[in-house]
Amino acid sequence: MGTVIDLDLLARYGPRMLDGLAMTLELVVLSFLAGLALAAGIARARLSRRRAVRYAAIGYVWLFRGTPLLAQLFFVYYGAGEISATLEQAGLWALFREPFFCALFVFTLNTAAYQAEIMRGALLSVPEGQREAAEALGLGGWPAFSRVVLPQAAIVALRPMGNEVILLVKGSAVASLITVFDLMGATRLAFARSFDAEVYLWAAILYLALVEILRRLLERLERHLTRHLPSTCP
Repeated sequence: MGTVIDLDLLARYGPRMLDGLAMTLELVVLSFLAGLALAAGIARARLSRRRAVRYAAIGYVWLFRGTPLLAQLFFVYYGAGEISATLEQAGLWALFREPFFCALFVFTLNTAAYQAEIMRGALLSVPEGQREAAEALGLGGWPAFSRVVLPQAAIVALRPMGNEVILLVKGSAVASLITVFDLMGATRLAFARSFDAEVYLWAAILYLALVEILRRLLERLERHLTRHLPSTCP
């Protein structure tokens, strides 16, 4: 390479890799937020007293946590093509023929299973006495849940949720295997044209930078949310 960084290679493929990084961010943010909304319902279903509802939620979590993300992605991407006529009649083929939407759909379903378990554990960590105290003050149902239980559960869930975001960032690299030009997709294209492995080093640095930024943002958010709690440090 002559120098530590091949400036000519960087000039040719750096902008495309930055565009790929932007697509990675879009994919991660959209799938995480959609998964968060879906996970809220699944977590409540996991805690339901109705056996059928609870078992359906358990089955969903078991399926998506127990099978590889790549297998799920390939199943949806290639399986959608086999039922394209049915999807077209339903008006969905315009979406499922797009690799980005297939990846978004699969990542949402996958992360929702993990987020649901995080939420369930966080909700169970809130002492029953907190609910009873809320009821004694005249709060019941949704007001008690949203004002008493949920804020405490959110603090417990914050760090595991942060870990899930980071895992989703790294796991998003598999989207490149169905021709999504995210960061890894752009990197693979750059390597295919240049045959210079240095582009993978750049990709690793960009992933590290993104994860570190997320980690610091989550730490600041956690400090803000727990500022009223006593410090455990001596």
